[in-house]
Amino acid sequence: MRRRLLVPPAVLLVAGLLSSCDQVADHLADPEPDQAAADLATGLAGGDLSTVVFTDATGPAATEAYTAVVEGLVEGLGDAEPTVSVDDVTAATDGASTATLAWSWPVGATPWEYTSEAPLELVDDEWRVVWSPAVVEPSLTEGEVLDTTPIGARRGDITGAQGKTLVTLRPVVRLGIDRSAVPQEQAVAAARQLADLVEIDAAAYSDQVGKAGEAAFVEAITYRPEDVPPAAARAAETVPGIRAVQDERPLAPTREFAAPILGTVGEVTAEMVEKDPDTYQPGDQAGLSGLQARYDDLLQGKPGVVVTATVAVEEGTEEGAEGAAERELYRAEPQTGGTLKLTLDPDLQLAAESQLAGVRPASALVALRPSTGEIVAAANGPGTDGYNMATFGQFAPGSTFKAVTSLALLRAGLTPATRVPCTSTIVVDGKRFKNYSDYPAGAIGRIPLRSAIANSCNTALISQTERVGETGLYDAAVSLGMGLDHDLGFPAFLGSVEAATSKTEAAAATIGQGTVLASPMAMATVIGSVQQGQLVVPRMVPSVEVSAPDGAQPMSPTEAKALKSMLREVVTSGSGRALADLPGGPVIAKTGTAEFGSDPVRTHAWMIAAQGDLAVAVFVEVGESGSQTAGPILEAFLRAVD
Repeated sequence: MRRRLLVPPAVLLVAGLLSSCDQVADHLADPEPDQAAADLATGLAGGDLSTVVFTDATGPAATEAYTAVVEGLVEGLGDAEPTVSVDDVTAATDGASTATLAWSWPVGATPWEYTSEAPLELVDDEWRVVWSPAVVEPSLTEGEVLDTTPIGARRGDITGAQGKTLVTLRPVVRLGIDRSAVPQEQAVAAARQLADLVEIDAAAYSDQVGKAGEAAFVEAITYRPEDVPPAAARAAETVPGIRAVQDERPLAPTREFAAPILGTVGEVTAEMVEKDPDTYQPGDQAGLSGLQARYDDLLQGKPGVVVTATVAVEEGTEEGAEGAAERELYRAEPQTGGTLKLTLDPDLQLAAESQLAGVRPASALVALRPSTGEIVAAANGPGTDGYNMATFGQFAPGSTFKAVTSLALLRAGLTPATRVPCTSTIVVDGKRFKNYSDYPAGAIGRIPLRSAIANSCNTALISQTERVGETGLYDAAVSLGMGLDHDLGFPAFLGSVEAATSKTEAAAATIGQGTVLASPMAMATVIGSVQQGQLVVPRMVPSVEVSAPDGAQPMSPTEAKALKSMLREVVTSGSGRALADLPGGPVIAKTGTAEFGSDPVRTHAWMIAAQGDLAVAVFVEVGESGSQTAGPILEAFLRAVD
């Protein structure tokens, strides 16, 4: 008979307690690896591994190694930092575990996301990380680092009326010195030769070439293919070191095409980088002036980037690394810039510039559609030296402003038939005013207002200064779209009609002199408003909402009809008779001559006209008179675009 050993309950309780204590001890002896994984993820995200424990490296040493691996990537992404989190930690087995890390780098529109594994080992009751480059990216091996290669974004186009392309990528030739082709001394000599051929500062350019790296291409100048000087083209083929590089740049159809308004694209300046380092980096291309600069955010697009794994190059060993292979790990494609839509019509713009091409003084021509306010041509002649006189010039408009004065007088109670005194001269507060030199003698005397406007009698309008009142000219100007500046989305001056401070100033203002200023665009707006019978607001950038200024008094139908009839008489029997035989519908117009300067006194020449749905202003800074200088240009333009 087998005896059963009875164990007292107290003994069982003690035994159970001992067993539980052993399990707790075992648990305390084996800490979980999760905290080590979390510390690693935090350190990698912040770029500081000093608090992370490693098996074979100190925290600072691991930080240095990690920085070396990601430095090229971080700099290439504009000092961006990754997001790193723990995706999983395997259960500990024989003192080993693996942490799976989820990475996200802000590369392009879509982040570069992947996972890597970090081996963990339990050493002296502490979980430690086994460091290797593969912790950062799973395919990296010892000696490899991450780097980036930017992919330039295609700049957006600028389009005009009916979606016609104005600015797009067009072929160019970049002339410069290839430092890799010749020794430094020979490169500097070639730079001087090239600088002389293309007429740039030889001393400055040769100094730039002398300081450039041995593999650099130092650009001297960029030409359209048809503009390359023949001697420079020959030098690129025969002189060692001088090189012609075929490339593309955002360009308009011609070098002159709306150039002051559209602006230029080129390498960013140091000031641009300093002002906006998050947007611009040295070597970037961006809009430098005009609409290209104002709408650069829209046009420049977003550059792409290629992330690569490459062998690290120690300082001073660059030559040995030239053949080092790169592995592409990730590619973010560039995003093409947006399209800037304008109202300019390329055919009308070219026609306008053609008419100004032979005008030596500064000149401008603006044409717009009275029905919509759309500016279809804004041309600046070669004499402006790149200044945008067409929409931003500020000049006395002379007798073209009499269209405004006429409206003010109609509102003061006059009619086109009201007789006004047209004398040879008139004196106001000691200042003598006279008519222009070839004013018709037969139009002197008490004549209808319509005749005074048709023949542009200065003294007749000056005689009515008091009837205009203090604000009459200003109010009439605003009703015709002039005198109140507001943002139109492009450089624009809509004119200025300041309150007169003396009787002389008030008299001068009635004939568009004194403190009255206007741009050709402003005067095209005035004649366009007369043609339309209501205020016209000029517009060039359809995406920018424009509207009539607050407080502008609309023309009444009676005012609009009377004003239009008087400007029609300028063509049928006055100073604008040269436009009388233009094909097409009836033309309304006003000539203008404005004195400026002293010793000698010179004259601006103006003419404004409208026919159908086209209003035009022509300005020549120095001319004989509106009818003799500006008139033939305006006539030729209207005939060309008929």
